Amino acid sequence: MKNPPTAAIMIVGNEILSGRTQDINIQFIAERLSLRGIKLAEVRVVRDEEAAVIKAARDLGREYDYVFSTGGIGPTHDDITAECIAKAFNTTLEINPEAKRRMEEFYAARGTVMNEGRLRMARIPAGAELIDNSISAAPGFKIGNVYVMAGVPKIMQVMFLSIEQTLAQGVPMLCNTVSCSLKEGDIAIEMEQIQKQCPDVEIGSYPLMADSGPSLNLVLRGTDEKLLKTATDKIVAMVKKLDPNPVIAYQRPPVLPPQKGPKL
Repeated sequence: MKNPPTAAIMIVGNEILSGRTQDINIQFIAERLSLRGIKLAEVRVVRDEEAAVIKAARDLGREYDYVFSTGGIGPTHDDITAECIAKAFNTTLEINPEAKRRMEEFYAARGTVMNEGRLRMARIPAGAELIDNSISAAPGFKIGNVYVMAGVPKIMQVMFLSIEQTLAQGVPMLCNTVSCSLKEGDIAIEMEQIQKQCPDVEIGSYPLMADSGPSLNLVLRGTDEKLLKTATDKIVAMVKKLDPNPVIAYQRPPVLPPQKGPKL
């Protein structure tokens, strides 16, 4: 496993590519991974096409320590993710007895029929581990280093939280923000020089255009507190030459519960 561990998100669904649906799962997963010190390195949106999903799963699985897939595990004909992941891992897709049991209990308690359509959601690749779904019972699954979860945000979130503590614990990312009333062009060259001086700290520039005038957030991210402070001090000194009153925010990640996954 790489240090820090790396991850990718694979979003499956034509509704995302068409613009009909706005994905909000990325932010949740990215924030949770950052807290665990896992570097989210890529997000890929894949159309509902078998060859495309299989290729993406294989490519991302080889490249990164973790792949988190969302979408395409529902009961309808266009929900093809489970079948594609089974093919990507050269295994069969079958009705999982435990998944079926959970769903039957859930629907029976609500007076809902466990019909053929709903039974499709109990199809799991052979050899995969189930991911709990405390909202609607139909589970996600993990096979290899690929975690397959629902696309519905509330369901995806409870699925992710159920497996979060099994993930490796890297060094959490620290983040400082320097806000000022400058334009990017005012400091572009100087900021580039600071980035070269501090290669172990990510420095990003995010402009805003408000009615009151330009606004700029300079965001610094890193895992080493001393290096982050050095870079932040340089940025603050640079900004103060043009804006004497920047706003500086020091953000620290909250303490996570004791982790049960492998440590690096």
